[in-house]
Amino acid sequence: MSTASPETAPAPIRQLVTVTGGHAGTRRSTFPKVRPPGYFSPDADPAAVKAFFDANGYLVLEDAFSPAEIEALKNETTLICRGDRGELPDHPKADPAEPDDSVLNRFLCIHFPHKCSEVMLAAVHNKPTVNTLTNVIGPNVKFMQSMLFIKSSGKPGQAWHQDEDYIPTRDRSLLGSWIALDRATIDNGCLWVMPGSHKPGILWEQRWHGDRRFDCAEQSVGFPYRDEEAVPVEVEAGSVVFFNGYLLHRSLPNRAPAGTYRRSLVNHYMSCESHLPWGKPPEGSHVAQYDFRDIIIVAGRDPYAYKGYTDVQRPTVRPSGQGGCDKWGGHKYKDELQSETGG
Repeated sequence: MSTASPETAPAPIRQLVTVTGGHAGTRRSTFPKVRPPGYFSPDADPAAVKAFFDANGYLVLEDAFSPAEIEALKNETTLICRGDRGELPDHPKADPAEPDDSVLNRFLCIHFPHKCSEVMLAAVHNKPTVNTLTNVIGPNVKFMQSMLFIKSSGKPGQAWHQDEDYIPTRDRSLLGSWIALDRATIDNGCLWVMPGSHKPGILWEQRWHGDRRFDCAEQSVGFPYRDEEAVPVEVEAGSVVFFNGYLLHRSLPNRAPAGTYRRSLVNHYMSCESHLPWGKPPEGSHVAQYDFRDIIIVAGRDPYAYKGYTDVQRPTVRPSGQGGCDKWGGHKYKDELQSETGG
């Protein structure tokens, strides 16, 4: 018999997923074996897709990319990492004799791969993806960022965060499109989400975590959810996970055997109707009027087309933290601080 009192008993773990029903489409994917709520096929009822997304802040679109498209994206990933699509900052082009695994292991994530690769750029316009975007965002959709995660065995994840912390919109329409290039599992570091955490519309405080499980980005804190309430989003290669910019999500390290990858391409979109006050406004420009214009229109019309478009972003390499975080905030991990103090 338990001796715990009402004051000491742990709070019950809540089931955060809201099941909204409707036709989820004709399933072809065999992983995961049982289709959880929120997994849809391209022929799903659009109303069912939108209802689940609105209620939970995420959804999975299975079989959005064909096996051939995924293979092309994986091959392109290797070429980008080797420097065959242009040298990356602080990463000289790889020697032709160096094995691919050795090259890939140098990277956790490359930002803006669509700026150097036609294959990555084509993924921005994937038809099943755009259909989903116009369903959950609206008829007019623009794109502003891509991130290519390689995440080989032993690489860290990213702590709890909200994408709107990094890409601010004025209408909360930011949406991430997370394309699985490999089967994503709990073992190799799949996404975890807090269903419904987008609803409060709060950007939670961020602090440094000091945790080697995660990269150099800070973590969100103070939210009313527990790690045990999070849902793992395991998906087959070719699936796309869509999530709202305010949704709390994270990933854990790739703990799978050596030589295992959890590659993914993440694209970010939002409504065309909203300004995108991203980055530092130009000299003499007020942030209230600033609208970042290095964007691509993927559906509908842009009411601000008269402003024109720019081409300013270039591929950059995101630090994993394994070599320190000097280039991303200068934070130090707990073991680094202990080493410095002799503790």
